[in-house]
Amino acid sequence: MLPLKEKDKVIVQQLLSAGCCARCVLRFCCVSIQSAYRKPCQETLGELQAFISDTQNGSSKDPAALEAVGEDDKSHDASVPGAGEDPPSKRIKLETATEGQPEGGAGAEEQLNPKNQESHVCIVCLGILQELCDATQAMKIAEAVKAEDYEFDTLVLSVSLPAQLCVREYSCWLHVKNELRQKNVAFCKDDIIQVKEAFKWVMQGLVAKELSGVAVVTKSVFEVSVEFTHPETDADCHFLAAACPDCFKPTKNKQSVFTRMAVVKALEKISDAKFLKDCPCPPARPATVCSPQDVQCLHLSVFAAGRYNKFSRSLPQTPWVIDGERRMESSVEELIAAPVLSAFRAKAFNFSSSGREDVDVRTLGNGRPFAMELLNPHRCRLSREEMKQMQETINNSSDKIRVRDLQIVSREAMSRMKEGEEEKTKSYTALIWTQSEIQEEDIAFIDQIKDLSVDQKTPLRVLHRRALAVRQRVIHRMNARYLDPHHFYLGLKTQAGTYIKEFVHGDFGRTKPNLCELLKTETDILELDVESVDVDWPPAIPE
Repeated sequence: MLPLKEKDKVIVQQLLSAGCCARCVLRFCCVSIQSAYRKPCQETLGELQAFISDTQNGSSKDPAALEAVGEDDKSHDASVPGAGEDPPSKRIKLETATEGQPEGGAGAEEQLNPKNQESHVCIVCLGILQELCDATQAMKIAEAVKAEDYEFDTLVLSVSLPAQLCVREYSCWLHVKNELRQKNVAFCKDDIIQVKEAFKWVMQGLVAKELSGVAVVTKSVFEVSVEFTHPETDADCHFLAAACPDCFKPTKNKQSVFTRMAVVKALEKISDAKFLKDCPCPPARPATVCSPQDVQCLHLSVFAAGRYNKFSRSLPQTPWVIDGERRMESSVEELIAAPVLSAFRAKAFNFSSSGREDVDVRTLGNGRPFAMELLNPHRCRLSREEMKQMQETINNSSDKIRVRDLQIVSREAMSRMKEGEEEKTKSYTALIWTQSEIQEEDIAFIDQIKDLSVDQKTPLRVLHRRALAVRQRVIHRMNARYLDPHHFYLGLKTQAGTYIKEFVHGDFGRTKPNLCELLKTETDILELDVESVDVDWPPAIPE
């Protein structure tokens, strides 16, 4: 038995006569019991018809309620036995009229709407809650999911609806509201059950059954998206652009200005009088049902992290492209990413690291922390052994890099890596050239320098991609190892973010103080190695 109240009779009568499907009638009656929507449309329609004709409780018929339903039924099927009898005969006639029709109860609904017998499509949901909301559609969704071969334990079902459904629902609401106003009955639009909610209530269990019992929940890392379009009624909301032009502004990534959000915003602004002037109330019955588009599957990102060493002085961290031309054949990012993408069967990735070294700088020691965001991965769980094998694959693919501590991490853990870019310290070894000849005692004082504060204006070489600013950095300590009259090794431990090359040669005075000023001779850097990046992340994995 449907949980309907006496005041709902007017709503049921008005909407069935206008051409609404049984499930949309329940929505407008604010029925929030999910099981009511899971009944076959034909069965629900019969109960609604019995409700408005009082056959359920045996009370006398309401002539006004039967004027548009009962009499039309008689005229359309006079041959049905008992057509002129009391209300119980309507159940017999309903079964006869809908014989051979789809589950949506097309035949019965056509009798309720004699104005447009050639179509049974609901004027509000455009067929979504009729023949597009059943076991057949659930099977199609499940088959599409299986074909994508994702790894998942649960899924969330999302629905994308044509924007014109908002206009049609608003039109029906006004149609019913005006009738209820005459009876001094309040009717709140916000209480109407949304089409997508009703669709999910019906489909979630059916889809779960087709996927061998996988739970369809309200929140999951795996999303299955179902989209519907209805070209026939695309123009239904176009009148709103003239009434509320501020709501429909072109955007770069949208094919149409008539997005669902824009239409909802316009309906909130437009007056009832203006709406009724430009839009039929109730809306016209369409000839066709909505068209379901391809089912889209999306898994939330998975994050993999580790540390890498770079042993080449001709390997950039990321692909090096200048003026559309590639300058290096590979990069650290690409050497690591290829096996990882393959293992997780991801569509794409984002690569990040705790700072970055120049193409001619090596990264030694325990390596530089890095992380990869794997977009839409089809696999999301790899065992420790599989991760180790993937790490070996990367290391065997090239002698230019080496990866360690490769593991899956959470999104939240990514912040640990970024903390190191400014807050931690880094150690370097640089081969220095001096213009003037030097002796070992000339550089001995360098070992005594502690916590040297350096002001660095944005280097000329990165000014095209970083804002002009003066950044203060600290060189915590240095040591010098003499080689010959024009060369020595300089070891440094600095605050993260210090530009080492600019500290050595001064960058035309943009870094002060610099090594040229300290040694009172022109200096330059010939080679630079990163010895350590002092970020305790990701956790070390024993070999």
